[in-house]
Amino acid sequence: MFKVSSVMKDSAPMKNKAVASVVSRRRFIEGSGSAVLSLPWLESFARRSHAAGDKEAAPFKRLAFFYLPNGIVRRGFFPGEGDRPLPNFANQNNVWRFEGKPTPVGTHPLTFTPTLAPLHKMRERISLITGMDRTFQHGTDSHAQAASCFLSSVAPFEVKNSAYPLARTLDHIVADSIGRTTPYSTLELSCNDHKNNIESIYFDNMSWYDTGYVAPSMRDPRKVYDRLFGTRVNTRFRNITDLALGSARQLKKRLSNTDQQKFDEYFDAIRTIENRMDRIEAMKSELVAAKVKRPSEHLPRNEYIQLMGDLLVTALQSGLTNVGSLMVGPERWTTPTNWEGILDKPHSHHAMTHNQQEHVNNLLKLDRFHISVFARLLGRMDTIEEAGGTTLLDNTIFTLGAGMGDGATHQYNDLPLIIAGGGGGNLKLGKHIHCRSETPLANLWLTQLQCLGIDQKTYADSTGTISEILA
Repeated sequence: MFKVSSVMKDSAPMKNKAVASVVSRRRFIEGSGSAVLSLPWLESFARRSHAAGDKEAAPFKRLAFFYLPNGIVRRGFFPGEGDRPLPNFANQNNVWRFEGKPTPVGTHPLTFTPTLAPLHKMRERISLITGMDRTFQHGTDSHAQAASCFLSSVAPFEVKNSAYPLARTLDHIVADSIGRTTPYSTLELSCNDHKNNIESIYFDNMSWYDTGYVAPSMRDPRKVYDRLFGTRVNTRFRNITDLALGSARQLKKRLSNTDQQKFDEYFDAIRTIENRMDRIEAMKSELVAAKVKRPSEHLPRNEYIQLMGDLLVTALQSGLTNVGSLMVGPERWTTPTNWEGILDKPHSHHAMTHNQQEHVNNLLKLDRFHISVFARLLGRMDTIEEAGGTTLLDNTIFTLGAGMGDGATHQYNDLPLIIAGGGGGNLKLGKHIHCRSETPLANLWLTQLQCLGIDQKTYADSTGTISEILA
């Protein structure tokens, strides 16, 4: 991370003392042009701090979301539904309630369906939660509500000045408590490479300061990178590691062998992101030169989504933010997307979900790919060491979910949800929990608030907590 003057828009440079007081858990290295990197937790500094009589602060808790648009194919995702008939299309303003094969209420062993199979290695760090219902306000578009109301869950028609049950979302409520000391209180990312803004902001944003006040998601990975790590002073230098390299060499000499390795891994992670973006840019240039027609200059989806996920994890790792969200795509956009590396030709994810009979195999590939990206991010987070023998994943609540239980039926009940991480030691995972019918999604959000140490008795239309995941 660069010092706050480079990270935050239109802010004056902070004094060293101020930086130290605001982000005391972080160490900085400075290069030419005032490029400053924030380092991950390093044991060497902790020992010195302890020797000096300073009490080492406990790792910060983090909250993150991985949002799936347009629902999923239930027979691939949910245990016990492998033989479920494929549903027919239901109008988006006439949603269905799924009443499928009943799953007993309570706790069950994890079953890894074909879609969930990439998560098997993380089986002790995740829980599948089924049976939860999202708030739905009839008479308005289901896709718009699916994303924009996913983290608010206000009771229908409770908000008088909105067509949707939309209020201040969970990420911002949490950030009010755990995001005060970071350069960004929240970070919102979306893998929407469409250039035609055919839909309103409700289809491409899941984070809201309050009703009618969107926290706009960032779509362009290079712009995300520049905002998080860029410098406005030395634009002739291509990357941040070059700017801080001289200071980094001096600092590295003072680190233990273990911390030197961690130091190198951190720099390698940033360089990997840079290299991926370079490949994407080179690919785009080659396509332009060859005059190859490609829909709206779409980036390859596999590279794009993985890169945005890496940017989110790096931001959490380096202390740029403690709260972040990633939408792997927008709701309802019908423009074909180039799924290079996954599908053999461009498709509209949304359109395919309306005709599962014809496109079920491609949809299952996409669902499994999204889960594999999530699994990869969890695995990376579990290798990033923090204070007290913990990892970044230990100190994070990372939720994968969708605002629809099925893209054809547009159902708002029995949503696909996976919760991962440790919540700072407050989560007990490794199981499948099936909730009672009509259990509000807000119960999960209330549970997460309490895990993060935020004293709240209710949240939106909650009726209680999910006690089965509490340590």
